[in-house]
Amino acid sequence: MRYWLVMPAAGSASRFGTDGPKQYAPLEGRTVIEWALAPFLADPRCARIVVALARDDAGWVQVAARLHAAGTSTLTAVGGGTQRSQSVRLALAALDGRAGPDDWVLVHDAARPCLDAHDLERLLGRLGTHPVGGLLAIPVADTLKRAQGGEGTGSEVAQTVDRSGLWRALTPQMFRYGRLCAALDQAHAAGRFPSDEAQALEWTGEHPALIEGAATNLKITTGEDLVLAVAVLAARRSQARGG
Repeated sequence: MRYWLVMPAAGSASRFGTDGPKQYAPLEGRTVIEWALAPFLADPRCARIVVALARDDAGWVQVAARLHAAGTSTLTAVGGGTQRSQSVRLALAALDGRAGPDDWVLVHDAARPCLDAHDLERLLGRLGTHPVGGLLAIPVADTLKRAQGGEGTGSEVAQTVDRSGLWRALTPQMFRYGRLCAALDQAHAAGRFPSDEAQALEWTGEHPALIEGAATNLKITTGEDLVLAVAVLAARRSQARGG
């Protein structure tokens, strides 16, 4: 099985609390984005990786130099857009002429450094013959409250939301190249910007599959998330050593 990987990395990281993009934050001897790329760089089934960067990105050069020095030859960087879906579409455009319409494309967040190899295998295995594709996700376990009067501290509860059937979307998300390109083009032509790739397919009437993943596949949004990521990676390293 062969697949292609797209990684949007052009976000502003406004909630991260530092001056630099969160994907370049140091994490256990690497940057966050290097950890996010690692499972795919190590997978011979991944034909090529395209990373979509902000136009003023100043951190990628050093990361790319380290990866190329380590022998990486399947990595390309392109300019991204102001919206996540625009960055994904620009990265997909870089695969035009290489990826076939029915080829699988995975989209993974640059700020998710803790993807477990078993989750990746489960995604590829479950969706290899699926007609549409799907995504890693986690069933919602917490009680959900809808706020009134804003989202900040001091908001009040408007209602408790029924969590039955609700899932929290993760990445990677996996769809056919041609179908994903068409869904994003259709959304953008209508002035709509999906928050993830699955939503773009949903807007065309499709029903992507939900593949249960691990809660440790966390997204780095705040500094506290980095602390959790350190713990996850340390525990995984200890387990690999038989500790």
